[in-house]
Amino acid sequence: KDEEVMMKQDGAMMQSVTLAMKEQNNSRQMGTATITDVEGKAKVVINVAAGAKNVAEPAHIHLGACPTPGAVAYPLSAVMNGVSETMINVSVSELLGKLPLAVNVHKSAAEAKIYVSCGDIAADAMMMKK
Repeated sequence: KDEEVMMKQDGAMMQSVTLAMKEQNNSRQMGTATITDVEGKAKVVINVAAGAKNVAEPAHIHLGACPTPGAVAYPLSAVMNGVSETMINVSVSELLGKLPLAVNVHKSAAEAKIYVSCGDIAADAMMMKK
């Protein structure tokens, strides 16, 4: 218990946002994206139903909201077989200060205008892990 209290007091408490990734364009690629603060940087983990096998699906945090987000705010690692993990050089708190934002996955580099999965980042989804 004392250790937990100290963690909270020194500001090391982890912040996490989990969002629902919704399918787009009948892709059947739904799932979640979790954004966790790791030592002041945001770790973005996307888990969606896999698209075409071994096809890199570009992913980004975009300005705006689903289903038609705007410009790319932060590039993310491409989703491969349903999974992507990226560390971005911004904290979760900074991200939440820039809302509205959305995590968006594209069908492929060649078909980047076709969105297959999108999820809105919402401040009310913020969880404080204990």
